[in-house]
Amino acid sequence: MTTAPTTATDATPAPLQALAEQGVSIWLDDLSREMITSGRLQAVVHERGVVGVTTNPSIFQAAMSKGTAYDEDISRYAREGRSVGETVFDLTTGDVKAACRVLRPVFDATRGRDGRVSIEVEPALAADADGTVQAARTLRDAVDEPNLLIKIPATSAGLGAVSAVLAEGISVNVTLIFALDRYRGVMNAFLTGLEQARKAGHDLSLIRSVASFFVSRVDTEVDARLDALAEGEHAEQARALRGRAGIANARLAYQAYQEVFSTPRWRNLADDGAHPQRPLWASTGVKDPAYPDTMYVTELVAPETVNTMPGGTLEAVAEHGEIRGDTVTGGYAESAEVLDALERLGIPYAEVTTRLEEDGVAKFVAAWEDLLEGVRTELGKATA
Repeated sequence: MTTAPTTATDATPAPLQALAEQGVSIWLDDLSREMITSGRLQAVVHERGVVGVTTNPSIFQAAMSKGTAYDEDISRYAREGRSVGETVFDLTTGDVKAACRVLRPVFDATRGRDGRVSIEVEPALAADADGTVQAARTLRDAVDEPNLLIKIPATSAGLGAVSAVLAEGISVNVTLIFALDRYRGVMNAFLTGLEQARKAGHDLSLIRSVASFFVSRVDTEVDARLDALAEGEHAEQARALRGRAGIANARLAYQAYQEVFSTPRWRNLADDGAHPQRPLWASTGVKDPAYPDTMYVTELVAPETVNTMPGGTLEAVAEHGEIRGDTVTGGYAESAEVLDALERLGIPYAEVTTRLEEDGVAKFVAAWEDLLEGVRTELGKATA
């Protein structure tokens, strides 16, 4: 087992220490200017063992829609005549740069394994591979910190962009992964990118990547379909499958990870200093109150994984999470049976995961548009 390096102190709750001991890196799925300036981000690093941060358009939209932390900058940008796009870019990259500096000691202590902060390319580029590559370069240059991860969605166009960005020596967080076939495509894109990076003369030991496999959204979609069967002849089977699809899907993703990263192709890269692309469990906040609020953490414990949690989930695990060791690798056959049972009930896996990917991109685009509109309004007030 590989133990995840941690900044945990004696004050870190035992469940979070236990996660790190099992090889799970604890990342926080949240960021805001207030979190940085108030010291709360520093506090969760030292008191909760947090060793990374992820962001997305929805997180930025929520951060900028409340409080006054951004007012001074927005007023200045308004006086300077900055556009809405320029203002949003500067605010988001500024927050990420500041967070990278907070996490830099973790990055140094773990030799680049953790201490990472992710920022996503503009969601509207999800179908534009060339635009995504250029956006990744621009974000890399703007933040200019070694512990940055560029988030690229795992759309069809995104896979080519992932390889191209990695080939330039840029570390990547591949996001919005729902389907096992798509995940295998992500891992192939990662290996291709590293092979191209090696050919270009990059030091493979400096390139890091995670693959963000979404969990709770799978249950939200599948449970709604199961509930529609609650009054029919398959009601009992449908009830028994509620809340099981997301974890089953993730466990089978880990099985695929183990397979790919034991191949001769991977070993050839590892011999030249490459690090594996770790699975990252995303969307781990429990949305159905009928389920345990720590479910997507305690049921997905496995070595060499990352779990990025919203603040509420992090605190729930700290307070009452029961870490029982590896809860993934012994459950592959049972997980495959869950997905097969859903197929037998007329819930097609491919249709579910395709819809989730499309909806995921659409939600991030909508959040980005809301963010632009909110900043546009604030710029207008500042110049009124």
